[in-house]
Amino acid sequence: MSELAGWETEVLITVCPQCDWRYIVPVAKAPLRCPHCFATNLEPVTEDVEKLPYLRPPELVTPFTVNKTTADHRITEFASGIPYAPRDLNPEMLRSRVQPLYLPMWLVDGDVAATWEAEVGFDYNVVSHQERYSDGSGWATREVEETRIRWEPRVGQLERGYDNVVAPALEQHAALEKAVGAYKLGDAAAYTAGTLETAIVRLPDRAPEAAWTDAAPAFQAAASEECRQAAGADHIRQFRWSPAYAGQNWTLLLLPLYATYYLDDEGQPRPVLINGQSGRVYGVRRASMQRAQRTALIIVAVAAILFLLSLIAGVAGLAVPPLLVVGGIGGVVALCIGLGAIIPIFRAWQFNRKPIEIL
Repeated sequence: MSELAGWETEVLITVCPQCDWRYIVPVAKAPLRCPHCFATNLEPVTEDVEKLPYLRPPELVTPFTVNKTTADHRITEFASGIPYAPRDLNPEMLRSRVQPLYLPMWLVDGDVAATWEAEVGFDYNVVSHQERYSDGSGWATREVEETRIRWEPRVGQLERGYDNVVAPALEQHAALEKAVGAYKLGDAAAYTAGTLETAIVRLPDRAPEAAWTDAAPAFQAAASEECRQAAGADHIRQFRWSPAYAGQNWTLLLLPLYATYYLDDEGQPRPVLINGQSGRVYGVRRASMQRAQRTALIIVAVAAILFLLSLIAGVAGLAVPPLLVVGGIGGVVALCIGLGAIIPIFRAWQFNRKPIEIL
């Protein structure tokens, strides 16, 4: 296919049978586990390829500025401080499963001609006086300065070109951005075949036509701010316009992300995401109730053995009185140890009540 030839290296279109995410994967790297759900390996897409929203290579790539050493350090931070962590939740396992990938995002340039109207607001200060009574000094007058807004109507015409207006290329873009944070786009560079040497690429599931519904409000917001500045106002509201768009040019940009996972008590993968530019980490940190329960059972067993020995000592104390004291003390210690068995379960329960942490 001509679209795949533009990637400048031999690639496969792959799909995850579990979550339906689609990727561009270099042939040399296949097969790979899906870096979104980690439930199964990616499979080649051989049918209905022409129905996919977009297959052409990106024009721009935001590089990984978080190197492997820093990513390893962030993984260690993520895996630390968890009471009774699942056996699989350890830095070594997380590091061994790291998969770098790129997420797609649209940038669109366009020219706009519009008639607009709005209310613009100008701040001004009002000085008033307040009377207050004090037991020590009686009535006193205090000067109070208050900022208010004067609203005035404005109308006008606008002819402008706007560059690099952001629009999501993924349906899950908002959720992913909330998880790993926004990216700075100023460091983007042109795509080269070397991009795929270290990472795979998530394919867009929104074509430019579908993404326009998100781009149009961004154009309006940019125009509203420019009209506010042109009016010399401090605020603007009720901005309305009748735009005519022309010269739209869409650019596909890739954003860097590290993904890894661990298995929870039920053997289900728990993804951990690291922003490849800022190092922000997102993932579910949960204690293992199974490990906490096993620890509690060990404590109960120790308490039971101690109690049994204390009971034996108490019976022997009928013949040797000093052993009766030893048996009594041992029984109290056994009881305290037995009550302590609830601590591991309580600690794990309390830790798992915490919201998902962003590090």
